[in-house]
Amino acid sequence: MKITKTEIYKYSIPMVPFTIATGTMHFAQNIFIRIHTDENIVGVGECSAFPMIVGETQATCFEMAKDFAHLWKGKDVLDINARMHELHAFTAYNYTIKSAFDMALYDIAAKHSNLPLYKFLGGTKKKELKTDVTVGINSPQQMALQAEAFVEQGVEILKVKLGKNAAHDMEAIGLITKTVGNNIKLRIDANQGWHYEDALKVLTAFKDYNIEFCEQPMRRYDDDKLPKLVQLSTVKIMADESVFDHYDAERIIAANACSYVNIKFAKSGGILEAIKINEVCEANNIPCMMGGMLESRVALTAFAHFATALDNVKFYDMDTCLLGHKTDPVTGGVTYNNFCVELPDGIGISADVDEGFLKGLESTIV
Repeated sequence: MKITKTEIYKYSIPMVPFTIATGTMHFAQNIFIRIHTDENIVGVGECSAFPMIVGETQATCFEMAKDFAHLWKGKDVLDINARMHELHAFTAYNYTIKSAFDMALYDIAAKHSNLPLYKFLGGTKKKELKTDVTVGINSPQQMALQAEAFVEQGVEILKVKLGKNAAHDMEAIGLITKTVGNNIKLRIDANQGWHYEDALKVLTAFKDYNIEFCEQPMRRYDDDKLPKLVQLSTVKIMADESVFDHYDAERIIAANACSYVNIKFAKSGGILEAIKINEVCEANNIPCMMGGMLESRVALTAFAHFATALDNVKFYDMDTCLLGHKTDPVTGGVTYNNFCVELPDGIGISADVDEGFLKGLESTIV
């Protein structure tokens, strides 16, 4: 089966401003693609550029997507390994836009096999995917109020963004715990915001709180300090920005520098590499989390398929569409039910974007 053309869209989704340690996002800087084939099977892919973390923007992704589409035109769409090898040979890094192309390949392959993506990836049945819901950085008082509002809506797991200032972070978690109680499970994410001394101070101060883990406390260039932090911290450490690919996973795990790993397609370059990361983690008894950036329900549905297929993916950070997206242009795809992400029943990814919404976007066809 050959690739005949690729549609590429600047898939911008306006959103309520969302703040983490590395910056504030006012809209989701996404790219949406459709890869067409000579057997009339069409695959969809989406990625969300988060420049503060991955170094890519919507504009750079759009330009690279044109090059990738030219590179693949007329090629065998079912040889996923060969196609992704071509992209890696063509350009280093650029994992975010690569992930959209990878996703579309897997969508086509699953549709060609007449299987939902999770079964194509080796899964046998659906499972409960209860997501956390994220409290962005604000004043400690506003963060506590937001946490309280989420809990009143039925949220059972809160993910709290920290990393701007250690004193602020300790006050925020104290107020949140006082407001919602110690029975609500907390996950905290510093997004590389702390230096080692602050990370140790904050994490040891949190010993009496119901905190499941802390994501990425320090910059990835401080990875050499992670083993000591893991030893001294009373809160388990999850590697996020420290693990882009399976080589990173091998390095971090060998150094005893984490208890868990967060897998995101925008970091790994897509499903193919994410499978390899999970294999390394599973072999070393390191559970994984399925995470994301600011994707719509297209990519979120692919995340849910991946998390369903792989038993070592035990944590779910899939609230991306609950983080203030002002519109939902997706047709099909996952739904939220009591903060559980539920898969659709069709083949492939089983999600697409409304044509009326796409007509208003900057786009090109290669």
